[in-house]
Amino acid sequence: MLVFFKKYYLLLLCSLLWACQTEPDEIKVGVLHSLSGTMAISEKAVANATLMAIDEINAKGGLLGKKIKPIVVDGKSDWGVFAAEADRLINQEKVSVIFGCWTSASRKTVKPVFEKNNHLLFYPIQYEGLEQSPNIVYTGAAPNQQIQPATKWAFDNIGKKFFIVGSDYVFPRTASAIIKDMVKELGGEVLGDEFVLLGSTNVKPLVEKIIAAKPDVIFNNINGDSNLAFFKELRAAGITPDKIPTFSFSVAEDELRSMDIEQMKGDYTAWNYFQSIDTPENKTFVENYKKKYGIDVVTDDPIEAGYISVYLWSQAVKEAGTDNVHEVRKHLPNQSFNAPEGLVYIDGATQHTWKTVRIGRFRGYGDVEVVWSSEKPVQPIPYPLSRKQAVWDKFLQDLYNCWDGNWAKLRE
Repeated sequence: MLVFFKKYYLLLLCSLLWACQTEPDEIKVGVLHSLSGTMAISEKAVANATLMAIDEINAKGGLLGKKIKPIVVDGKSDWGVFAAEADRLINQEKVSVIFGCWTSASRKTVKPVFEKNNHLLFYPIQYEGLEQSPNIVYTGAAPNQQIQPATKWAFDNIGKKFFIVGSDYVFPRTASAIIKDMVKELGGEVLGDEFVLLGSTNVKPLVEKIIAAKPDVIFNNINGDSNLAFFKELRAAGITPDKIPTFSFSVAEDELRSMDIEQMKGDYTAWNYFQSIDTPENKTFVENYKKKYGIDVVTDDPIEAGYISVYLWSQAVKEAGTDNVHEVRKHLPNQSFNAPEGLVYIDGATQHTWKTVRIGRFRGYGDVEVVWSSEKPVQPIPYPLSRKQAVWDKFLQDLYNCWDGNWAKLRE
């Protein structure tokens, strides 16, 4: 009998220990961004905004009576590291969701990891489209929410001759193809289409070709700190916004902090959010961000998209009544949030986000003049209609094959 009770209590103790392990008082989430390398200039701030949203939710009692515990990982501007760390966060850390990635090369590399594990990634950056995954929620702009309206606006308001530059990986290459399709349809002309390795400072040949071509506007798809070298070389060559304006798709308020703002005034950008948006929600967001990270910091579109990603996910968790990935995914479609940029909501058909389109002109640090807005959220269209989906899919596969099974060119 004594042996029986000993076994009984041992089983009871094991059950209690197992329950404590499987029902923790915290919900672990992954924050996977580049905190070092060429992309750290952009991604550190997105990680900060993600952590701010988590802190705000925790301060209000957390989720389902539990605190959210962020596991922050450095992707090191290396998509191989991103994939390895995504796998570790999912299978070893047992996180409920991952917020992260910036470059499309990193997202493309981690996508199979999320699909294999049937997990969930919130991706907060504008991108080239041509993708749709049940395991990814896209809270940045699709092409028809940034690249395409910006091209049309530039054609109507600046000029009809364009020169395209970009980092040599999947986003800039695809963005260039989308722009060229649209410029051709509008009756304009693309005078050049040049790329540099991601992280490269060898931009002088690009600028020399721009000088020779004499375009009306430069479309800039360069990412990371290569932008510092590019704009420095432009200005050294006498190319200023009043002569040939540059329209950037990956330069926002945060990147401007590393540049000479006096030389950037008058150049253009297109996003869904600017720090200068005059709404009560945005004023509170900017005030809280500066209070947490310093009076001299600024907010921008990827920062805001990283922030709202956490809230959209948390709302789905509340509705599901659990942080279980599979249950949460069922409650993601049509989640809405009154964000600093205005109303956003997840499109149930594509898992992209309805967002308002804005075109701006740089005036100062954290100060972008909105020169055009769609006024209302625009439905996301991941695959531009200029080509059939099968043609776009072949375009991507050809890039991948050309780069020897990578989503970026690795060497000259």
